Amino acid sequence: MVAGAVIVFGTGLLLIVYTAAPSDGITVLARDRIAILPLRGVITANHRVIRELREYRDDSSVRGFVLWVNSPGGEVAPSQTIYRELARVREEGYPVVAAIASVGASGAYYAALGADTILAMPGSLVGSIGVLMEFPNAQELLEKVGLRFEVIKSSEHKDLGSPYREVTEAERALLQEVVDDVYDQFLEVIAEERGLSRDSVIEVADGRLLSGRLAMDYGLIDGEGDLVDAIAVAGNMAGLGPEPRTVLREERRAVTWWDLLRSLAALATGRGGAVGPLGESWPSLDQGPRLMYLLRYR
Repeated sequence: MVAGAVIVFGTGLLLIVYTAAPSDGITVLARDRIAILPLRGVITANHRVIRELREYRDDSSVRGFVLWVNSPGGEVAPSQTIYRELARVREEGYPVVAAIASVGASGAYYAALGADTILAMPGSLVGSIGVLMEFPNAQELLEKVGLRFEVIKSSEHKDLGSPYREVTEAERALLQEVVDDVYDQFLEVIAEERGLSRDSVIEVADGRLLSGRLAMDYGLIDGEGDLVDAIAVAGNMAGLGPEPRTVLREERRAVTWWDLLRSLAALATGRGGAVGPLGESWPSLDQGPRLMYLLRYR
């Protein structure tokens, strides 16, 4: 929604244009600025960073980006999408700087690799490079309540990852092949973006956590800094100086009792829709296998 107001004083003309959006309030006479993209919580397919990146690319006032990271990672494909979108705007000439706050692990670190520069505090948690695939197994529970599912399938592996039975050794080998391939993709991007050899990446890519200082020693990040430092770096790269104007769209969503009850009911019935405290999807019986670049925090 766009509204305009024109005020005339004598021979002078003052034009004020208000632009309103559900998430960013009001912007008055927007000029050259750096867009701050908060990468918070577990990364899923509908993460706000993906949407906002694409919207900001159509905003002529945005001259650069800062990815503000505080995330344990998340699903593989959305993490790769954020990385790809950041790399794309970087190739278009926009400066991109990532600032890791408390945590920038696994898929969040993967996403940050799309930046020109990655900063973190010495005590930030970085790394947890690896892949996991998980899905629930409710076979014993179903047997206790006398419930059994009959499955008619077109081929041997069509119900691979079913929560109603154990995984066979052949299926485990197939799933491991997928995990290993996605892990290799992670290693390839780190080696390419950080200018490291594959062997040096593998040395720390065993799922371990690193402090920001150790991550810098291993070449995973570029230097020490917080959000303010990242804004200064991006501003200088964009020719706007160390204190550029910034834009940050805050999304406010109150968690209601209805949300909590719905999540509990989803967990109790084994259906999808349960949401965790950081906005992540909790595992459910109908979810199936999920590939994750994720630091497990619970």
